[in-house]
Amino acid sequence: MANESLKAKKEAFDAKVEKALAKNPERVNLPKLRLATPLDIEGFDYEKDLGMPGEYPFTRGVQPTMYRGRFWTMRMYAGFSTAEESNKRYRYLLESGGTGLSCAFDLPTQIGLDSDDPKAEGEIGKVGVAIDSLADMEILFDQIDLGKVSTSMTINAPASVLLAMYIAVAEKKGISADKLNGTIQNDILKEYAARGTYIFPPKPSMRLITNIFEYCSKNVPQWNTISISGYHIREAGSTAAQEIAFTIADGIAYCEAAIKAGLNVDDFAGRLSFFWNAHNNVLEEVAKFRASRRVWAKVMKERFGATNPKSWMLRVHTQTAGSMLTAQQPDNNVVRVALQTAAAVMGGTQSLHTNSKDEALALPTEDSVRVALRTQQIVAEESGLADTVDPLGGSYYVEALTNQIEAECWDYIKKIDDLGGAVVAIEKGYIQREIQDSAYKWQMEVEKKERIIVGVNKYQIKEKPPEGLLRVDASVGEFQKGKLAKMKAARDNAAVAAKLAALEEACKDESVNLMPVILEAVKAYATLGEVCGVMRKVFGEYQPTVSL
Repeated sequence: MANESLKAKKEAFDAKVEKALAKNPERVNLPKLRLATPLDIEGFDYEKDLGMPGEYPFTRGVQPTMYRGRFWTMRMYAGFSTAEESNKRYRYLLESGGTGLSCAFDLPTQIGLDSDDPKAEGEIGKVGVAIDSLADMEILFDQIDLGKVSTSMTINAPASVLLAMYIAVAEKKGISADKLNGTIQNDILKEYAARGTYIFPPKPSMRLITNIFEYCSKNVPQWNTISISGYHIREAGSTAAQEIAFTIADGIAYCEAAIKAGLNVDDFAGRLSFFWNAHNNVLEEVAKFRASRRVWAKVMKERFGATNPKSWMLRVHTQTAGSMLTAQQPDNNVVRVALQTAAAVMGGTQSLHTNSKDEALALPTEDSVRVALRTQQIVAEESGLADTVDPLGGSYYVEALTNQIEAECWDYIKKIDDLGGAVVAIEKGYIQREIQDSAYKWQMEVEKKERIIVGVNKYQIKEKPPEGLLRVDASVGEFQKGKLAKMKAARDNAAVAAKLAALEEACKDESVNLMPVILEAVKAYATLGEVCGVMRKVFGEYQPTVSL
């Protein structure tokens, strides 16, 4: 009877709205749900749909007390120029109150090329730090206690090599691998679909990933072996629902590959992590985070039969939306990042990187990085958003939106399953086309002013050219190449050749886990390019078959 009464009141309200709209039409491009009421969450079951924080299905968060005891890890993304320069930035961030590091690598490193490779010319140290060998990694983490700091490395195709270097550096510092805490992105499927820094074809790439799962489960148990990434899918133009759907579909593919390789789901699933984008629409983002946890919990429990509650948890690192930063009026980006930070915190992230206001123009300066870090600290210490668990839980609108995004996510997962899974869906171009269509729709809305971007298509001003931007000098490339030549001359080149020959033989035998072999090669100071070159020789290089 209560619902019947509410339905009658809602119908009367809707009639008033129609009259109001005749005088004052609403803005375009708004959510369909104008006003949420209990009618929009009919059938809502608290225990089934929400549960308690830290309990299945984890809609309300993966820890019982969330931030009341410990804030999320404030992990600032940094890396540029040389290992020497990036080490200075890392120590600055830690001294400024950062609680974790997130390493950005330059493009040659991301595609397994040394700085002296002709293809690396002009890109050395530009969008991240150049790492050619263990010698660079030793400099990168000089005076940093790897037993205490949590390190995330945004690296995919050559993730096994960079992880091996990190383990080797730690061991040289007297820190055993089982004490290391951090994450490698290691998500090659989204590279094929949305980003492009791939090297090898899917089959050997999936072998490397499952080799890492197996090796770390036994030797580096506190390490997150993959960060299944929706961030770049969203940056490429997807919707919120597509971001989590395509990413969870990738996660399903990784689990299936690991199980096919003989691993038990509960042996590796607890170390899987995810990487979400924090976009501008605060309530939609909060709902997205909540829906993603519920979907993944169901996937792991019902589809894969995982029995360990840790295997059901979707743990997530978040980065604020780089694609939402504007070169126009860059000070406005401070406000955008603050709102995105609030969304990530209310959504229940486990770690967070906040972008700096000048990143639409250049790599961030120290001053702008400090403001970005202070944004997190202000939200943590002053806003009250971290004082209660799932502060928007029970909101009619947020619960309805969570349900809506979850339903859209399941629809996409079913379509991808019907195609044969994420790998096949990528090979057929389905995921790429869906992202491109969404990106095109967004851009058309901006150009028609149906979607307002402050300072870009409304509220413009005349501006002076930006000053004080961080620039990476071209001399960095020459410095890096000179350092690499000296290292090669000083190392035991016969030992390096032997380790690389052993790696080539191991690559030919699919039953061999490559991680120990790669670790031995990097300890001998084989370079990133040399190790990846051996794997290129055996595995070949990926060539897209779909026109994008």
